[in-house]
Amino acid sequence: MKGKILLLEDELRIAEAIAYGLEKEGLTVRMLHTGQGALKAIEDFQPDVLLLDVMLPGMDGFEILKRLSYEKSFGVLMLTAKGEIIDKVLGLELGADDYMTKPFDMRELLARVKSLLRRVEEIKSQEKDPSFIEIRGVKFYPEERKVYAGENLLELTPKEYDLLSTLFLHPDRVYEREQLLDLIWGMDYIGGTRTVDLHVGRLRKKLGPHFSDVIETKHGVGYKVSGGSL
Repeated sequence: MKGKILLLEDELRIAEAIAYGLEKEGLTVRMLHTGQGALKAIEDFQPDVLLLDVMLPGMDGFEILKRLSYEKSFGVLMLTAKGEIIDKVLGLELGADDYMTKPFDMRELLARVKSLLRRVEEIKSQEKDPSFIEIRGVKFYPEERKVYAGENLLELTPKEYDLLSTLFLHPDRVYEREQLLDLIWGMDYIGGTRTVDLHVGRLRKKLGPHFSDVIETKHGVGYKVSGGSL
């Protein structure tokens, strides 16, 4: 795995453990232990993923997020000892892509970093040709409202297209069934969340056996489009 990770973590022991785990995966890691100089380090290092501790001396993680451009070309995973929902919401509203509360399992951290790296790679590929989005062999053309599975043009109903486009535009984001129902049908739709399951089933059938697993089920939660490669 390739990629550059900028780690802003003030606890040296934790920072070294994280850096060791990431470097074992072939990633290039740069560490800072204060918020001072963080913005210049981001500009100079041009990371693919920023691992950002909230409680940093000099400038905390929230302030760093506020000063980042909304056009940033890297993913942000916030790390904090705080578990309050308001802190998570604030971080996400300020532009973080993901959030982990200490203590955490290193394997989970690696999985989330890999997910962010895939997302960044997808964004960069879209910038080269913004006319379509390709994920795992499925091409989505938003301006034409067309979807291809391999070379096959899919015949989708408006709701099937809207559902798939919602998932495609935010790869690796898990949507709860209730969220999808609200976004696509309206929360008061009489069919309930079972409608979402039925449409996902139809989409998978139309995608075919080679591409159906691009839509992943997160049991007990909902669905996402996986950004991994086939």
